[in-house]
Amino acid sequence: MAFAGILFDVDGVLVDSPHERAWRETLDELMRGPWKDLAAQSLYTPARFDTAVYQELVAGKPREDGARAALEYFGVPNAAALAAEYAAAKQAKILGLIQEGAFQAFPDALRFVLAVRDMGLPMAVASSSRNANELLARIVVPEPMPGLRPDPLGKEPGTTLVDLFDANVCGRTFPRGKPSPDIFLGAAAELGVQPEAALVVEDATSGVQAAKAGGMWALGVARLGDAELLRAAGADLVVESLDEVDRDALARGTLARVKKAA
Repeated sequence: MAFAGILFDVDGVLVDSPHERAWRETLDELMRGPWKDLAAQSLYTPARFDTAVYQELVAGKPREDGARAALEYFGVPNAAALAAEYAAAKQAKILGLIQEGAFQAFPDALRFVLAVRDMGLPMAVASSSRNANELLARIVVPEPMPGLRPDPLGKEPGTTLVDLFDANVCGRTFPRGKPSPDIFLGAAAELGVQPEAALVVEDATSGVQAAKAGGMWALGVARLGDAELLRAAGADLVVESLDEVDRDALARGTLARVKKAA
């Protein structure tokens, strides 16, 4: 069966966002400040909150779920009760970073999205982050994009990344967060696509698990050296850059890597 639609996560897939930085800096500020006594009772050190911890426990999850998972990992007392405070402080931090412009689109993601759009495949963005829309709306798609022919579908100068998608469920409330498939099932429904004909593009293990739980195909983007984690989560193909995806194969309904020249 050919792919009838493609669903994209945002943070780590389309946008090099400041989410990880915000989670890490916020917890450090809390541990050095109002939670100083709790820090002494926990396993937390700044060095322990590395990218691997972020990717495995926080990335892709609803905000309070990620906050609770991080606090529980570090053995912070009363983690469940403190998750809301941590999540709110992180939100304030990331809003400041967004205002500062501390993010950018991944060039390979822009090329891939425009190529998929050129194929005529419907696309949706599906992130649990309530900040995703603001990030996408602040990224103006370069004109022209190197390596692509002029857009036949009428992309106007000044088009932002959020404008390129046919459906958008970012930040919407669903009964369950990733790794449950609710957000992707909702996005597929808005596109009018059956789950088995949908391809999810994700960088987090929880997102890959959500795609597979929904009966969808999963393309893992291992930008942080976590290819094995994504494969273990069930990704059908794992790449380090979306430029590695064979676009001709994709148009035929197959996931394949671009063959390297001999």
